[in-house]
Amino acid sequence: MGHHILGADEPGTYGGQDTGPDPFELVMAGLAACTTMTIRMVAGRKKITLDDVSVEVRHLRAPAMSMGADPAPTAEKPHAFERVVTLTGDLTAHERALLVAMADKCPVHKLLEGQAEIITREAA
Repeated sequence: MGHHILGADEPGTYGGQDTGPDPFELVMAGLAACTTMTIRMVAGRKKITLDDVSVEVRHLRAPAMSMGADPAPTAEKPHAFERVVTLTGDLTAHERALLVAMADKCPVHKLLEGQAEIITREAA
């Protein structure tokens, strides 16, 4: 990834060596990072005193449906992500609501929510 080296692997139960995050964990990390950056950017622009923001993301798959997880994957969208935003600072209820709503404006959220076309070709 540019000049960065990032490894990925599957857990041992799926035949991997568990030497790095699995592909879904990488997607969740991207969503969490983008959400955090978006919220920080909005707070800065709006001059909202935000001390810290953290985001946790959980991947829900079809088996999660039987556990009563919410949001639940559907036949149309068999995967779902639960995102929990933690805001730290002396924030009003209005500022909190605004910053949490901004999570949906993150570009990775928009990508995952929509349908991106993926073009695959063999290298020349």
